[in-house]
Amino acid sequence: MSATDSFVEHRNLLFTVAYEMLGSAADAEDVLQEAWLRWAGVDHADVRDERAYLVRITTRLALNRMRTQARRREQYVGPWLPEPLLTTPDVAEDVALADSVSTAMLLVLETLAPTERAVFVLREVFDVGYDEIAAAVDKSPAAVRQIAHRARVHVDERRPRGEVSVQERDAVVARFLGATATGDLQSLMDVLAPDVVLMTDGGGVKKAALRPILGRDKVLRFLAAVAPEDAQADVVIVNGRPALRLVVGGEVDAIGTMLVEDGLVTGLYLVRNPAKLARLDALVALTR
Repeated sequence: MSATDSFVEHRNLLFTVAYEMLGSAADAEDVLQEAWLRWAGVDHADVRDERAYLVRITTRLALNRMRTQARRREQYVGPWLPEPLLTTPDVAEDVALADSVSTAMLLVLETLAPTERAVFVLREVFDVGYDEIAAAVDKSPAAVRQIAHRARVHVDERRPRGEVSVQERDAVVARFLGATATGDLQSLMDVLAPDVVLMTDGGGVKKAALRPILGRDKVLRFLAAVAPEDAQADVVIVNGRPALRLVVGGEVDAIGTMLVEDGLVTGLYLVRNPAKLARLDALVALTR
């Protein structure tokens, strides 16, 4: 198999690794371009495990970009949300993968230090061995085990409360989307938790709140104030889960994803930053 064929075979996996580490498809694509250049210059006769080698290259490049990201995020206007992806149907079928790329989980991963995030993603999502992770992050296997434990505890403390079945989650999301589409205010109030949190990402370009909005009444007032009158709404699968797409004048104006807990929507995430909506013209294949 040629170097090109090997890279193409693992490309979806490498993109998924980079995206879970970075929360940005644009940055993940840049990492893959760099990974390909590195891979093309390798003597492939010396590579025993192509998948492990490519994951290692991708992880190192993503770690470098994460440190650059941290400086950019300090200057970001308002809350930062992950870049939404229209995903292929098989992503939703892999519940663990869909959970790992959900907006809520990617925001939890944002609270980890770069190396902790890399270790957590490789171990918990992709089941990479400690020795392979150690080679990717330039740590000893013993240190990686400690980092993995620390990251797991950190994430578990911040995960959504309680377990929600896919059926329960989708039923609540359907109620929310139905109420939004019909403008039924009472139904919308009934599906939102009293302490629901709304985060809006306009990137300083589109109208958005500069900090999270807490509480059902405040969230409803804000949504009513910013909702375009001529918007058309439909349901799409974003990061493996149902989401609301708002289209104005033939262009995507916003993507809304939700966190469901205890039968109610407890988190609303609205991406309006045009730079993060530019890639919603094609399905993305994520894989483990």
